[in-house]
Amino acid sequence: MNLDPETTAVIAIHCQGDIVGPDGAFAPLFHDQVVERSVIGKVASLQKLARHSGMKVIYTRIAWKPDYSDLQANSPLLQNVMQMGCLKEGSPQSDIIDQLAPHPGDLVVTHQRVSGFSSELQHALQEQGIDTLLFCGVATNVSVESTARAASDAGYNVVLVEDACSAASINAHQATVESLAMLGEVTTVEELQRKL
Repeated sequence: MNLDPETTAVIAIHCQGDIVGPDGAFAPLFHDQVVERSVIGKVASLQKLARHSGMKVIYTRIAWKPDYSDLQANSPLLQNVMQMGCLKEGSPQSDIIDQLAPHPGDLVVTHQRVSGFSSELQHALQEQGIDTLLFCGVATNVSVESTARAASDAGYNVVLVEDACSAASINAHQATVESLAMLGEVTTVEELQRKL
């Protein structure tokens, strides 16, 4: 894998309190694996490496208006969001967690669908000449996978940083790792540190 930092971005998916935090709405589903796999620390290390080497750091966060008037709940997952009353714009739990707080120059893209590959993100990538995307975050088999698949279909080079991701179970995580290996490369934070 040859990475040009000037044309590479790290995409951190849904590192928000409601999704990765210990008290978030989705903590019963995701938090055990976030902790067991040390995902927060791995994402932080990946972002530090990216900033040091000159890569762009981008966050996707998912949030809706407090009345959910912009939420099209066409799946069980999105119906759960409405039932739990979470991920509302303006709620502290919808923000990126403090441990991974964006730095000046980072980009935060808010979207309302499971995939974070929104028109705003695509426009930003095109403007900055980015052609390679390193994916990390939660959940591997939901938003990470759907965003990475959309990016691959749009012609981007996709790299899954698998130890900086987690899902509700290790089996769900591993299934996506095997699936995305057909669409891009799979690596780890340590391997990237050695290469960069």
